[in-house]
Amino acid sequence: MSTGSAKIANETSVIVPATVGLMPRHRNQRRQLWRGVAQCLAGSMTIAFITCVCFELRLNVPTPTFLYLIVIVVVSLQGSFLSSAIVSFFAVGCLAYYFVPPIFSFRVGNPTDLVAIIAFLTTSAVITRLVSRVRQLMQEKLRQSEAYLSEAQILSHTGSFGWNVSTGETTWSDETFRIFEYDPATKPTVELGLKRVHPHDLTLVKEVIEGASHDGRDWQLEHRLLMLSGAIKHVDVVARAGKDQAGKLEFIGAIRDVTERKRGEEALRKSQAKLAHTARLTTVGELTASIAHEVNQPLAAVVTNANACLRWLDHEPPNVDEVRDAVRRIVRDGNRGSDVIARIRGLLKKEQPPRTRLNVNEVVQETMALVRVDLHGAALRTELADLLPQVKADRVQLQQVLLNLTMNAMDAMKPVTDRPHVLRIQTKHHEARAVLVAVQDSGIGLNPKGMEQLFETFHTTKPDGLGMGLSICRSIIEGHGGRLWAEPNEGAGATFQFTLPIESAGPA
Repeated sequence: MSTGSAKIANETSVIVPATVGLMPRHRNQRRQLWRGVAQCLAGSMTIAFITCVCFELRLNVPTPTFLYLIVIVVVSLQGSFLSSAIVSFFAVGCLAYYFVPPIFSFRVGNPTDLVAIIAFLTTSAVITRLVSRVRQLMQEKLRQSEAYLSEAQILSHTGSFGWNVSTGETTWSDETFRIFEYDPATKPTVELGLKRVHPHDLTLVKEVIEGASHDGRDWQLEHRLLMLSGAIKHVDVVARAGKDQAGKLEFIGAIRDVTERKRGEEALRKSQAKLAHTARLTTVGELTASIAHEVNQPLAAVVTNANACLRWLDHEPPNVDEVRDAVRRIVRDGNRGSDVIARIRGLLKKEQPPRTRLNVNEVVQETMALVRVDLHGAALRTELADLLPQVKADRVQLQQVLLNLTMNAMDAMKPVTDRPHVLRIQTKHHEARAVLVAVQDSGIGLNPKGMEQLFETFHTTKPDGLGMGLSICRSIIEGHGGRLWAEPNEGAGATFQFTLPIESAGPA
């Protein structure tokens, strides 16, 4: 049923019941008719069995009467009013024929027995009517609840489904049929749902469904559907594993059409990208102006003093004292220029940031919440180690590093069209006193010839890149006492990972 952002869930979700609009009305009516016939036959056979036993044991009238009433109540609870009435009349006939003198005759000789039979018939009719009315009220309440639920599904664009893994039986709600754009009269199957899955997401969807059906675990998946009209829908699917009455694995889940949300997120992302681009241009302009203003004076002084040195050296004899003074001034102005550059580097590296003891897993989760709108249909998988030791770091700077590495991974997967886009974030213990964070993608991979230049300033592989991101990331990690590096994956894509020293031995 159901990349995009794939998330194998161990989280609690609200599941919509899968009983609304699961079959056409005429099929339901036919099934109810056969059920009524079967219950009528079962009730009549039970009455016949009780009659035989009581007759053989020569029991008096009250005993079979009491047992007949029990059968009539049970049939009334499970069947229709008509089937209950038929069973009641059959019971009256058995009572009059086998237990009321004269036996083997429907004639009643004693007026007292006639009153008893009429009382029995009246009692059974009242019971049947009362139970039937209660069932009718319950059915009306159920239909009303189903109508409310169906309307809520339409308003929220959320359908429901059920799938029994062992039998293959699948049920869809009306809204699920609308999402997949199938006729409600069509028999739903898992294969029918997979036919609508976008080809680029199909492999991952099958992998998740097969894995969940094998392991019997809950699952959540976000992926795309490709309609016959060529339109693309984004859906978010949540399924909860359970057991049927026979103890077999089944899934009950909900599927939500999030196409409008995705469009809104895409529009927001484009606006944010334009804003970020404008901010970068502004920052670069300000930085360039600052460098030009502050470095210009010491450079000009160096040139002036160097020209003075040349003039003093051209004298006969050379004026060594003046040359010495000019060289001192060159050294002084050079140091001044160096101080300007040092201040700029300090700005880029954000030296002496406020650092606190923190849990890297929390930073990863916070950062992933920020980038979910930029996944563009990629599956996000997080593998966070338990009981991870704390590190002492600046939370904002670590988020900056993770954001940069994640966005680079997304950019690397954009050109790929022949395999699923999967972004995996992993944390784990590294060696003795460090925590490792890895960002892995399934993108175009790394060029072995350019590996050494990846973290060089102004080196970029993007047409619109500035070549500053990885350089700043490495500066931040090294400023925290860690290390940042990149490796090609064994298959497709690349992995960027960094380490941070452990602050304490205790778990976070």
